[in-house]
Amino acid sequence: MRILSWNINGVRTLPQYHPWNTFKTFREILTHLQADIVCFQEMKTARSGLDRNIAVPTPFDGYFSFPVNKGGYSGVAVYTDSRTVTPLKAEEGLSGTIQPKPPLSQDERISRHYPCADEMNLMPDEHGIEPSELTSLDGEGRALMLDLGLFVLINVYCPNETSDSRLPFKMNYHFMLQERVNKLINEGRDIIVVGDINVCATPLDHCDGHLASNAATFYDHPARAWFRDWLAPNGCMTDVVRVYWPCRKGMYTCWNTKICARETNYGTRVDYILATRGILPWIKHGDIQPSIKGSDHCPIYVDLHDEITTDNGRKLRLSEVMPQPTEDKTAAAPRLAARCWDEFSGKQTLLSAFFLKGARVSTAAGASDSSSPSGSPSASPPQASAISPTGSTTQSAPDAVLPDRTESLDLANPLKHESRSPTAESSKAKSTGAMKAGVAEQEKIPSKPPTGPPKRKLTDVPVTRTKPNKKLRHAGSSSAAGTGTLDAFFTTPQSSQPSQSQSRPSLPQSQSQTNNDPLASDYDPLSPNSDYQLALRLSLCMDEDIPCAPGPSQTADSHITLLSKSAMEPSQYRSSSGSKAAWSKLMAPVEPPKCNVHGEPAKLYTVNKPGPNRGKTFFLCSRPVGPGYDKGKGERPRDEVDHRYRCNFFKWASEVRREASSSTPSSSLTSVSSQN
Repeated sequence: MRILSWNINGVRTLPQYHPWNTFKTFREILTHLQADIVCFQEMKTARSGLDRNIAVPTPFDGYFSFPVNKGGYSGVAVYTDSRTVTPLKAEEGLSGTIQPKPPLSQDERISRHYPCADEMNLMPDEHGIEPSELTSLDGEGRALMLDLGLFVLINVYCPNETSDSRLPFKMNYHFMLQERVNKLINEGRDIIVVGDINVCATPLDHCDGHLASNAATFYDHPARAWFRDWLAPNGCMTDVVRVYWPCRKGMYTCWNTKICARETNYGTRVDYILATRGILPWIKHGDIQPSIKGSDHCPIYVDLHDEITTDNGRKLRLSEVMPQPTEDKTAAAPRLAARCWDEFSGKQTLLSAFFLKGARVSTAAGASDSSSPSGSPSASPPQASAISPTGSTTQSAPDAVLPDRTESLDLANPLKHESRSPTAESSKAKSTGAMKAGVAEQEKIPSKPPTGPPKRKLTDVPVTRTKPNKKLRHAGSSSAAGTGTLDAFFTTPQSSQPSQSQSRPSLPQSQSQTNNDPLASDYDPLSPNSDYQLALRLSLCMDEDIPCAPGPSQTADSHITLLSKSAMEPSQYRSSSGSKAAWSKLMAPVEPPKCNVHGEPAKLYTVNKPGPNRGKTFFLCSRPVGPGYDKGKGERPRDEVDHRYRCNFFKWASEVRREASSSTPSSSLTSVSSQN
């Protein structure tokens, strides 16, 4: 039997990583972990957001603990394979105050004694006030307890010290966990505690623990001192994984993904499997699984023997001392199991059930239709029933397919009956022909009698919300409506605006024959791509010395005055080339600076933390972090800095850009201004 623990940092983010994104169901994820008991921390979900795929992944039974007030925060879960493991009892929390509805009876509870705040030496908060009850400590969904007969399993996610004010909460939760374990030991039970303790047990479990400045003051932190006293040989709990790897270095389970610390194994070991002495003979092996990705933590596990021999020579099998599943798959599970919840046991109808595929709606018309022979053809389309606001039942109009939106689009087009350019006319004909062809293909499909719910009535379609598709609008409508385009800035002022119903005059034949512009035949100022064509012609004129003559669609009144090298004076040509080079250099990306220590190009980062600097970019040393990397003079002594890793180089990207612009000679800009 294998017991696995993993802080997944969000049950909905796990399937975004490989190989979990290759599985279709959550059951496949649990099966891939190859464990009989899977304990998750940081589920970051709520009961209302838990679907059947995650809550009841048959053949696994799920047990969950959610925060009382915070949604999508913390949370733990335990999945047991019903084919090999059958929990006897289950509880949420450590204090016994978190109860389902109705509360657990005395027979449903794992133990009779619970921690009491009056009997514990708790740490006062920043105002000097000690907690008088433990409900607030237990209300963040951080613990689950399962009675497995041979031992009591506790899956826990201890608080992290995010600030100094959070330290009393963290320490008091540790005290409550220790007190609950002591109560169970006094009742003669063996315990296995798994999960994220959020404490490093020894300097060997910290990436910087070997440094002299950290080793001397390692146990000054109250949480580390408490953990040292709780573990063997000082306390009653044994660090199982460390027993099998007593001198192993770099056995870390958590890394800071923001600084890519996992690449160099610059992390900490904060995930543990702890056991009392009585259960140690059953433990076969334990280890971590750093190769499994999907979170900033990695899984840890222990394997149990199938059979052991006691001191008196008696052989015990694991199947004899632990409850085994029965052939009856509907056997009662602890009430905390998700398959016993009302929403997953068939006692409560979920809202999603009304939107399932194939859902049927019972109507009066459906009842009348069922009385008629199913094989006889119907002379009229099936009728859908409707209920009037006053409560009387009436018959609605026959079902109809939604009308073709192309007609409404044409009706909404103000330029439907106006003359169009050949280019716009051809594009309109192609798009309209394609849509009509699609409608014709749909009409060829033989109609089938409806088998599902009645279709929506035609009157249900909100006519006022129907809007014409902008992509199918006439190409010249924007110009006709007065919308400005790029070519308008290169057009000479017109004395009078021609009416929209008049067609454009054609270009004289002599001018069209002498046109040498390779793109003139494709340019149309009223086409949708007129801006692109104009920019293409201007770029071609500047780069390849091609004179840009007027296009065939230009007239004497409204033609585009194109800039060409042939029409420019030599000084103007040099000015244009210089301006182009200056703008290209101005818009070029910033060249990364080099760090001071390694002389290597720095790496660009973006500030994502909320605040005044959010969105700004900055440069850091491109080398990865590692033991002894330079955090700065205030945080790392100079004699402990390892220059093989990241140095303390930092510079804002705006400062780098400012230095580059000031150091670059502005000869090109000054030459352009002098030539003009």
